[in-house]
Amino acid sequence: MSARSGWFARAALTLLLAWLVLYPILVVVADAGRGDALATFVSRPGEWGALWASVWISLASVVLAAVIGVPLAFLFEWLEFPGRKTLGSLIALPAVLPPFVGVVAFLFLYGESGFVARAVQAALGLTRAPWRLQGAGAILLVHAYSMYVYFYLFARAGLAKLDASMLEAAQALGAGRWHTLRRVALPLLRPSLAGAALLVFMTALGSFSAPYVFGGGFRVMTTQIVATKLNGELPLAMVETVALALVATLGLVVLRRTEGDDILAALGKGIGPLRRPIRRVSVRALATATGWALAVLLLLPHVTLVLVSLVPYGTWTTEALPPVLSFVNYQRLFGEPERLRPLVNSAWMAAASTAAAIAVALAAGALVGRRGGRWRGPIETLVALPWALPGTVFAVALATTFGAAQPWALRWVLVGTVVLLPLAYLVRNLPVTGRAVLAGYRQLDPAVEEAAASLGAGRWATFRRVTLPLLKPALAAGGSIAFVAALGDFVTSVVLYTYDNRPISIEIMGSLRISELGVAAAFGVMLMLASALVLGLGARR
Repeated sequence: MSARSGWFARAALTLLLAWLVLYPILVVVADAGRGDALATFVSRPGEWGALWASVWISLASVVLAAVIGVPLAFLFEWLEFPGRKTLGSLIALPAVLPPFVGVVAFLFLYGESGFVARAVQAALGLTRAPWRLQGAGAILLVHAYSMYVYFYLFARAGLAKLDASMLEAAQALGAGRWHTLRRVALPLLRPSLAGAALLVFMTALGSFSAPYVFGGGFRVMTTQIVATKLNGELPLAMVETVALALVATLGLVVLRRTEGDDILAALGKGIGPLRRPIRRVSVRALATATGWALAVLLLLPHVTLVLVSLVPYGTWTTEALPPVLSFVNYQRLFGEPERLRPLVNSAWMAAASTAAAIAVALAAGALVGRRGGRWRGPIETLVALPWALPGTVFAVALATTFGAAQPWALRWVLVGTVVLLPLAYLVRNLPVTGRAVLAGYRQLDPAVEEAAASLGAGRWATFRRVTLPLLKPALAAGGSIAFVAALGDFVTSVVLYTYDNRPISIEIMGSLRISELGVAAAFGVMLMLASALVLGLGARR
């Protein structure tokens, strides 16, 4: 590629990304500044309350996820006991549940009509449910369960790369085990912990499923935006969108500053610490039993979802356990083609958006993966930007931008068509596929491509026969995660879907509203299995 054509290609990619990612946000910001919507936002205490609720719920989610995930990482990475490998994999199973499906499983398990509440009610002889799973506590419970995995996986990865010689040096200088942990190990893990904290904070800030289902009268800004939009106050919804985007950006900047680039050099220089076997038989047995008990506890939502999916409509009333189990719900789903339409919709939209996101990521990698000069910064920033903003923000931004017919301003009416939702999935998938592919490009040895060129292979042949096969792991990782995220998306879908392309998450919510619990659970099981299959294939690749 000549310097001139390379310049034009990078400029074209930058403009495309700016139109997809940045332009909708700027449109919302411009529209939010018109009229008196800003004054209305400032004058309403409820708006500030929802914004503050989003912030403190996100911070509390970070703390709870860290309290659960970090000790588990130390347990499974530093100690050796029977069943450690199997249990270490089971601990990460909450990642298989799509967010909305996980919330539904929690509803069936711990809700006031769930298995645990009914069992307690029957055991104590109560006339009503012992609790109501609503409000901030319920949201934090769901967040802690679903998000501790980030700290667990990040901390385990950091511990695996930890230089054992530093720990040995600290102990040789007289530092005790706890002093070494506090003054050496944890500071060396700071980049991993900061990365996990950033991911949990941004995920919790943009969380919609848990507040929507369990919030009750407690509102965070994501549910507030949707409620305002449904009430017809579109200008106010835009102001709320901008406010949440500003909080997300501020949180991103603050947490990124805590990563500590200077510490990165301390990781990965030596051999990781050897796992210490638990020698005392009683302690080893206790650790194994505790690990299996925790694994069972974490598997309960998955099992609950499967069990509820086998309950025929109208057969489970006040009993602690369903009196009748059958496959009638699955027979209904597979026997009525219209019932499977939402699953088909989700599958084709997830596939199309993932393929498009991978194509854009490959273009970005080819143009700025190992070079790109001044274009690298803008392109990588635009690729990562959708991850830094909640899904509700982008959904409202896209609905606003593509709700007006202004071709001269690159705005067309896509609202109400089947195109807008896959486009939103594409934008939301860009950070996942983009970061994976860019990292894959930077790990490629340029000498391999140079050798292919020296043997007479053209640019396209080199890319197809050499570069692309070497990028398969990165493509599999980014593509599988992006596909699963789009397949189970609820946050973006609830704002942008139409009846013709309603996804499976919307169908699950519709089934819950008409009390078809078994059908909703059956949809959830199918979504869970599809997600596990795709993630498993991605991991094998």
